[in-house]
Amino acid sequence: MANKVYADAKSALEGLTKNGMTVMSGGFGLCGIPENLIIALRDSGVQGITVISNNAGVDGWGLGLLLESKQIKKMISSYVGENKEFARQFLAKELELEFNPQGTLAERCRAGGAGIAGFYTKTGVGTLVAEGKETKVFNGETFVLETGLVADLSIVKAWKGDKEGNLIYRETARNFNPMMATAGKKCVAEVEILVETGQLDPDAIHTPGIFVDGIVEGNFEKR
Repeated sequence: MANKVYADAKSALEGLTKNGMTVMSGGFGLCGIPENLIIALRDSGVQGITVISNNAGVDGWGLGLLLESKQIKKMISSYVGENKEFARQFLAKELELEFNPQGTLAERCRAGGAGIAGFYTKTGVGTLVAEGKETKVFNGETFVLETGLVADLSIVKAWKGDKEGNLIYRETARNFNPMMATAGKKCVAEVEILVETGQLDPDAIHTPGIFVDGIVEGNFEKR
């Protein structure tokens, strides 16, 4: 059985980063973000990445750190307020943006992890969101085709995990983290508490360890 436990976020990402890669980053706002892994991703020096995340952090924290270092080429996001550097780069055409309704983004990640190539939704029909996309009528109503999302790497944050990579999330951290963990070709998780395999209640596990390639116990600021 392969050892999934790493001493720190930097070692957990070794061999998993490459220029031009796609990264899914879990969390909602600054809640449940993989802050140690984001810093390690910045420090790796990887360039030209596409980041799939609900938001882009804030100035000076979270994914905002990767924006400041100009490592992000494109964001696939839902909410992009509260980040002046994001706005500056986007308006200066230094940053690409694929905008998604929030529920659509969540389902695109879930679909990618489930092996579903695409799905039809009513959200966005008749708006800019639907431009250039296939539409279809079901029961007299129009739906737009959205595609599932898969990333080269998913970085997620959980409350508690075991050495086999089984994860339990708490409260707001369950936004995006569980579905993103399944949609990465590789997934690295950071946890607040790391326990021995077998110490988690199997019925409480949100992400089975089969989806997790690496796990690290982190220190968190919880801004």
